[in-house]
Amino acid sequence: MADSNPNETLDSSRPTIAVLDYGIGNLRSAQKSLIRAGADASLTADPEEIAAADGVVLPGVGAFGACMDALAATGLDEQARVAAASGRPFIGICVGMQLLYEGSEESPDHAGLGLLPGQVRLLPDTVKRPQMQWNKLATSDHPLLIGLDGSWMYFVHSYAAELSDHTIATTDYGGEVAAAAALDNVWATQFHPEKSADDGRRLLENWVDFVRSTSKTSQTPESDQTRL
Repeated sequence: MADSNPNETLDSSRPTIAVLDYGIGNLRSAQKSLIRAGADASLTADPEEIAAADGVVLPGVGAFGACMDALAATGLDEQARVAAASGRPFIGICVGMQLLYEGSEESPDHAGLGLLPGQVRLLPDTVKRPQMQWNKLATSDHPLLIGLDGSWMYFVHSYAAELSDHTIATTDYGGEVAAAAALDNVWATQFHPEKSADDGRRLLENWVDFVRSTSKTSQTPESDQTRL
């Protein structure tokens, strides 16, 4: 059942966001941060609600294999693939980013969702694992990262995706580490924007703005008239 915030007034200008609820970690913090960023966000495992949402969020904490098992047990692995294939904005956060890849060295017997090409690798032996700290971003030109080059985000992880053409932000932790990635409508962050103060809120606002720009439900008649 969806878990929405009863104190939020429904507003057609606020895009609807489905935060996939598969029982892993504190998903409510991501939901509340999205509400503060301007979305009508709810925790849900309901396929109909996920299908109707303007955008979809896959959070994640803990081990790769345990998260994939929980997704499969709730049927949300397939719902995530369907949502991404629909072309609607989709974002993975922390381990949610890792789950988007084909697999991870952490759980070699578990396949990932395969929405992004490549593997997730253990951070080098030359650094302390996990990285549990604020770290600085170096960003490329991407809508998710508007105004955020040189910003500081909060990381908690021992594994990270391989660097690739889809990497849109890096951080320095014993060398370049993938901090964010994007392929078409599927975006992801290794850090926790919901724990990253004002810069994290700015990133979520950027994503919500993108969802709003692609959403039919958030376009009011008045805004349609304005474009005529």
